Amino acid sequence: MKTRAHIFIRGKVQGVFFRSEMLREARKQRVNGWVRNLSDGEVEAILEGEEEDVKKLIAFCKRGSQGATVMGIRVAWENYAREFTDFEIRS
Repeated sequence: MKTRAHIFIRGKVQGVFFRSEMLREARKQRVNGWVRNLSDGEVEAILEGEEEDVKKLIAFCKRGSQGATVMGIRVAWENYAREFTDFEIRS
């Protein structure tokens, strides 16, 4: 079943290659959407794909990249919108 998740990750998640590692992992899991840094130090992302694949990417976000310290993650499950055809890093 296809799903969509809107997530926010907090902790030491900027300046530690979190977004580039998430891009790599999203493509590996065949998840589409985007990820970006927020001015408050959090990372925000929209994920779309098969529920199992999206959950695997969320599991990565709970661990983070090497050098990251994830303090928490908020996940809002949404209806699949088929909005994306790839995964990208946004500014």
